[in-house]
Amino acid sequence: MQQSMTGAGDTPRGRRTARRPADPAPDSPQRQPEPADLSDRLEAHRTELTGYCYRMLGSAFEAEDAVQETMVRAWRGHDRFEGRASLRSWLHRIATNVCLDLLKGSSRRARPMDLVSPSSAGSPIGTGLPGTTWIGPVPDERVLARAGDPADTAVARESVRLAFVSALQRLAPRQRAVLILREVLCWSASEVAELLDSSVASVNSALQRARATLAASGNDLAAAPRQPLDDAQRALLDRYVDAFERFDMAALTAVLHEDCTLSMPPYSLWLRGRADVLAFLRGPGCGCRGSRLVPLAANGMPAFGQYRAGGAPWALQVIEITDGRITGLTSFLDTERLFPLFGLPPRDEA
Repeated sequence: MQQSMTGAGDTPRGRRTARRPADPAPDSPQRQPEPADLSDRLEAHRTELTGYCYRMLGSAFEAEDAVQETMVRAWRGHDRFEGRASLRSWLHRIATNVCLDLLKGSSRRARPMDLVSPSSAGSPIGTGLPGTTWIGPVPDERVLARAGDPADTAVARESVRLAFVSALQRLAPRQRAVLILREVLCWSASEVAELLDSSVASVNSALQRARATLAASGNDLAAAPRQPLDDAQRALLDRYVDAFERFDMAALTAVLHEDCTLSMPPYSLWLRGRADVLAFLRGPGCGCRGSRLVPLAANGMPAFGQYRAGGAPWALQVIEITDGRITGLTSFLDTERLFPLFGLPPRDEA
């Protein structure tokens, strides 16, 4: 976080050489693309735009709405675009304006641990808060490119983790845009300044302030990004699934870190520590006995769709692994919206 700023076109943090996706050549003013061709060119940018909007907004549903609005505006205004910039740059300018408009007057989204202190296993669960309170999960395939430079892919995965997206919400919206464009998408300071109708000095200043805020929250993209799951982590997840589905507390003890957390949006209650997590499962969470877990991928992390005994959907679990143990369990309970988003059936018929 302490690296000094260099030239406007420097690689952020000196971390890696920017390998930005090649943008198609600008449309010739003499020949506008046919509708089918334009549609394909716009769609080629959807995943990156959705990832950008998700990091800005903290909600998969708002991100998809923002991208759809971006596509509509681009379609309607393409005859005025005339290749004055790359299509990619132009689309990100539109998406940024859409997101900044959506963020006006809105409160920042968060995780339960960002709002209240940890509770004990015997604490009342309380009343759920509105969905707009929370950072929501997003399927990996909606926001992460399937191929690319491994270093860039690792940073992209790290930057959609729930904790990092929550930390982004602490930034003022324009600072948020600057940091994502510079640190995640590898734009130069001059490119960001042009997109925001700002100056390079202003962009560099905003980036320094954003970095300082993220460092204070313990989230730093300069740290070594998490790599794809290795064999040991996959084996750990297999053990977790087996222990959870059998509701074997001794087996769960072996896979959970002693400082693991459990949270359950839309409730603000959250627990810290293996003892409290297991006590909760034995008590208020005993209805999870007999559940089945369906593997997924969300926010660059392993995830599961949880169906209770009898086939009713119960939660979308997002799992965090550190140092060979499970350190975070986030169970999103809004299955009515989340299961369709992740392509899960409304009931488990297995």
